[in-house]
Amino acid sequence: MSTVAVVQLSLLTAAVVGVFIRPVRVPKWAAPVTAAVLLLLVGAMTTDAALEAVRPLVAPLAFLLLAVPLAVMLDRLGFFASVAALVETGPNARLGLWALAAAVTTFLNLDASVVLLTPLYIHTARRHGFDPTMLAAQPALLACLASSALPISNLTNLIAADAYGLGVTDFALRLGPASLVAVVVGWLFYRRAETATAPHSTITDPVDRRALRLGAPIVIFVVLGFTVGDLVRIPAWAVAGVADIALVALTRAVRIRDVPFGAAALALSLGIVATAASPHLGLGSLFRGSGPLAQIQVAAAAILGANMINNLPALLISLPEVGGHTEKLWPLLFGVNFGPVLVLHGSLAGLLWRDTAARLGVEVSAWQYSKLGLRIGLPALLAGLAVVVGTGIFLD
Repeated sequence: MSTVAVVQLSLLTAAVVGVFIRPVRVPKWAAPVTAAVLLLLVGAMTTDAALEAVRPLVAPLAFLLLAVPLAVMLDRLGFFASVAALVETGPNARLGLWALAAAVTTFLNLDASVVLLTPLYIHTARRHGFDPTMLAAQPALLACLASSALPISNLTNLIAADAYGLGVTDFALRLGPASLVAVVVGWLFYRRAETATAPHSTITDPVDRRALRLGAPIVIFVVLGFTVGDLVRIPAWAVAGVADIALVALTRAVRIRDVPFGAAALALSLGIVATAASPHLGLGSLFRGSGPLAQIQVAAAAILGANMINNLPALLISLPEVGGHTEKLWPLLFGVNFGPVLVLHGSLAGLLWRDTAARLGVEVSAWQYSKLGLRIGLPALLAGLAVVVGTGIFLD
C-alpha cells in the first residue's frame, strides 16, 4: 500500500473516531475538519478532487443551513406553540403523531418532517405532559424508517432514481413493504420505551391567532415548495431561503448561532476524507456474489458506511460498485436510508433534527440518540432488512 493510501485511510479513521471520542469542549466537527485540511495540505488529495467530492453535497448542505433558521424563526413567531395549543390528545395521541410523521416523511420528504414536525411535537409534549425528548424523537426515527418508499422521500432515492431511471412503482414495490413493516415494528418498540418514561409537567400556551395567521401561509408555501417545487426542479434550499426572507421580515431577528455551520462542516469534511480513502476500502468485494447473503452483505456495508461517514457520501462512493447489478441497489439504498437510525451523524436529517431540537431546549447527545436507536430503531431495521431480502427473492 502506498504512503498516500496510508495517509488517506489514517485520516479517515481519525475523523470518524474523533466524532465519537473527544474532550467535552471539543466540537464534533473538529476532528473531521482537521483531517480534511491535513489531507489537502499534505497533497493526499487535490483541491479539484475535493471540490468534485463535495459537489453533490452542496444542495443538501445549503438546505441544512437554511432550514434550521426557518424552524427557529417560525417558533420565535409563536406558530408551533399555537398549533400545539389546538392539538387535542387522547388515548391514541402518540400513535396518531407517529402515523403523521410517517406520512409526512413518505409523501413529502424526511427534511419536511424534521423541520416542521420536531418543533410542533416538542410544544405538544410540553403542553400535554409528554416527554419532550421522546415525542421529538418520532420525526428523527421516522426520517430513517419511512423515507424509502417513494423517490421524493429522500435525496438518496432521487440520486439513485436519476442514475438508474427508476420511478415510483420501482420504489413502492422494492422498498415500500420494508418501510411499512419497519414503521409498524418501530411503533411497537417506541410504545414500550415511551410508556416507561415518567409524566412531565404541562405548559399552557395561549393560542396566538396572529402567529397562526402569519405563520400558516409560510408553512403552506414550504410544504408546496417541497412537493410541487421538487417536480419542477426548484431546489428545497431555495424554498427554505425564500421562507427565511419572509420570516426575517416578520420577526425582525435572525441570529448567526441559529445557522448550523458545525453540522454542515462535519458532513462536508467527512465526505472529503471518505471520498479520498474510498479506493482503498475494498468496496468492490462487498458487491460481489448473488442471492440473499449477498444482499445482506451489501445492506450491512451500507449501514456501516452511513454511520461512519454519513449516508450521502456512503451512497456516492458505493453507487459505482453497483454498476449494472440493480438487484444490489435496493439493499444499498435500504442500508443508507435505515442505517442512520442508529447514529446521529449518519444523515444530514439527523444533524438537522438535533440542531432544531436543541434550539428549542431539547438537548440530545450522540449517545442518547444511539440508545434510542438501539431500543427502537434496531428491531425495525432488522425487520425491514428481512422484508427487503424476501422482496428481492420474490421479484428477482
